Amino acid sequence: MNDQGLTIKNQRLYAEALALEQAGYLQEAEAKYQQLLELDENQVEGWDGLSRVYFDLAQYDAALDALDCCLRLEGTQGYHYYRLSLIWEKLGNITEAILAYQTGIELDADASEGCLKLGDVWAELGELESAELYYQKAIERQPYQVTGYLKLGNLFLGKNQYDDAIALYQTGLNLHPHDSDLLYQMGLVLTVHQNTESANLYFGLAAESQHRYETAIQFYHTILQNSEGKVEIYLKLGNCYQRLEQWEKAVNIYEQGLQRFPDEMELYLALISAWQNLGETQNALQIAQQAVVRFPNQIAVKLAKQSLLPILYNQFEEVEAYRQLFTQELTSLIAETDLEQLEVRQQALTAIGRGTHFYLQYQGYNDLELQQQYGKWVHQVMKANYPEWANPLSLPPLKSDQKIKIGYISPHLTWHTVGLVFLGWLRDCDRSQFEIYCYFTGEEADQITDLFDLYSDQFYHINSNLETIVEQILADELDIIVFLDIGMCPQLTQIAGLRLAPIQCAAWGHPVTTGLPTIDYFISAELLEPEDAENHYSERLIRLPNLGINYSKYLSPETLKNRLNFGLKQDAVLYLSCQSLFKYLPDFDKLLVEISKQVKSAQFVFLAHWNPAITEKFRQRLKRIFAKASLDIDEYCIILPRLDKEDYLQLNTLADIGLDSIQFTGFLTTLDSLSCGLPLVTCEGKWMRSRQSMGILHRLGITETIAKNREEYIKIAIELGLNPDWRLAIQEKIKQNIEKLYEDKSCVQALEEFYQQTVQSLNSF
Repeated sequence: MNDQGLTIKNQRLYAEALALEQAGYLQEAEAKYQQLLELDENQVEGWDGLSRVYFDLAQYDAALDALDCCLRLEGTQGYHYYRLSLIWEKLGNITEAILAYQTGIELDADASEGCLKLGDVWAELGELESAELYYQKAIERQPYQVTGYLKLGNLFLGKNQYDDAIALYQTGLNLHPHDSDLLYQMGLVLTVHQNTESANLYFGLAAESQHRYETAIQFYHTILQNSEGKVEIYLKLGNCYQRLEQWEKAVNIYEQGLQRFPDEMELYLALISAWQNLGETQNALQIAQQAVVRFPNQIAVKLAKQSLLPILYNQFEEVEAYRQLFTQELTSLIAETDLEQLEVRQQALTAIGRGTHFYLQYQGYNDLELQQQYGKWVHQVMKANYPEWANPLSLPPLKSDQKIKIGYISPHLTWHTVGLVFLGWLRDCDRSQFEIYCYFTGEEADQITDLFDLYSDQFYHINSNLETIVEQILADELDIIVFLDIGMCPQLTQIAGLRLAPIQCAAWGHPVTTGLPTIDYFISAELLEPEDAENHYSERLIRLPNLGINYSKYLSPETLKNRLNFGLKQDAVLYLSCQSLFKYLPDFDKLLVEISKQVKSAQFVFLAHWNPAITEKFRQRLKRIFAKASLDIDEYCIILPRLDKEDYLQLNTLADIGLDSIQFTGFLTTLDSLSCGLPLVTCEGKWMRSRQSMGILHRLGITETIAKNREEYIKIAIELGLNPDWRLAIQEKIKQNIEKLYEDKSCVQALEEFYQQTVQSLNSF
């Protein structure tokens, strides 16, 4: 949404009103819009917002009046007539609604909403040919949106045009393969066709896409009971069992599938993944080796074997051993892959789209060389498959009144660390200088996604289809594209291996160099990087001021629960360490033992991994190290189940001390803990990912809980445990300085200066 008609002074007020409206606080949003109109009664955006709010409040006459003011000021926007149509429908005037829809459709040649709604109106009136016409127009205008295919397919289904319905649903599924409505409708039409097995498959797929895994399992088992089944059914069943955390059942179903289909590579790959998720890396390696012997020319199998790293290590010596194997396998794989052959390069494309080297970054080493080695290969694979998308792009000179076009892309524009951390870059963007495009490649949207949409001039939700995403980005002719979290999702790494804008940047959503030769800049922050940080990146490093984020403040929760509610000791010195369990290498356990020897009343609190098998392995590892010191783990350690956000924050308010992980520290978790006033012990690391908490504490001026080494970490943790007065002093210091963590506009200004200078620099050549 673009607010370029607003003055700079009113932009923030309008943004606040929009945010309140989007969050559902309609009365508060109404007041903000009224306040905006008091400043300027000719503000189109204010009347437009009021009209939306009144409509959502079912005050349709008031909505009509507000929209009438909007249309008198600006009557050329199609979306205004679209809302006018909705209001007339609510007021029961279908004739006026149809006229308004038609006007909006004529004014906005790209919008599809009016076409879809007008198609609905004609369908309800029994004018099916007219309905079909407008549904088809909607598809032509927005071929990547699912609704047109669904509505037109349903129309064909109602007219008993089954083949036409199947064709429409299938076209939609080619673009949106996980859309539950399309899948379910396909099941219905196949039921009418008396193709029961295929119908059950689509019903199962629909249930799976809605996360109703038990229901999906029933449909899949029905297929197996009534026929020999296909490989796909075993794969789907295994996936559902994994989603339900029934890992042994997943392993069993894959093994059953291999008995039936011993030459199916996909079943081997699924079994490898299942064993790894169970934390049984050696079993996974054994299956991977069998697969390599059976499929010696399949790159996906080789890469699956090469990429295997434990989620959790039992002993520290394992880290180096697995790293050496990882390195050797990667070198061999690249050397053996001849991208000149069509089949080989297509295999390689599919293989790199299956996974990432996510767990490599948690070993605590300098990953620059390995990242560059893999990044160069990814680029070669992408260039071999899409040569037309791999060449450098020129930057046309900007006209004096032309805005710089910035694109942000991620599968995590949601209630996720990436979405929460980087939203502020868009929220306070200078709209007079920049035009913002967002590409959300994840599956499920939420309220944070809605805010990214709100703060964008153009927002796209395109999931799964790499080529569709790339074509849209290229069509938008961006000046700069920013990949927010390369390394988290394989598809994003693939896309980043192409050249889609003259200037390509990576942000630190995954805080390690990408190694990709197609990424020009890595955007980080001053307080998060060491002095020699330039040596850690293949990209040119950009350090934004302070923490580099413009993070919104939120209120810490009232303490509504006590320790007993969480099963914690009332009189313990409570050490909370709430990082993902794979962040803790085995040498971290020794720190806990040393603290326990001095702080006899200590209780260490962790949060479970999403896979109970990994949680149990972590508990057993702790048990061994505590037993070796003649200490009872049950007296000192507790692993709580995963918590919702409210309970998680409650836990932070109840704890005495936070213990940060070391090789890969917290960031959002650290901000959460500090917002609850929790003193935090961290250690200054070598790499950005091991310095995040340190940077946050520096921002607060709290350096006394930052250790330079492990010995100092233990000493600080013990002193905090034994000295409640010092804890209170740290808490007071947090309280006095906490505002420094929020609403830091300096990073947005610096980011935009970087964008402008980089564009100007390219234009000068």
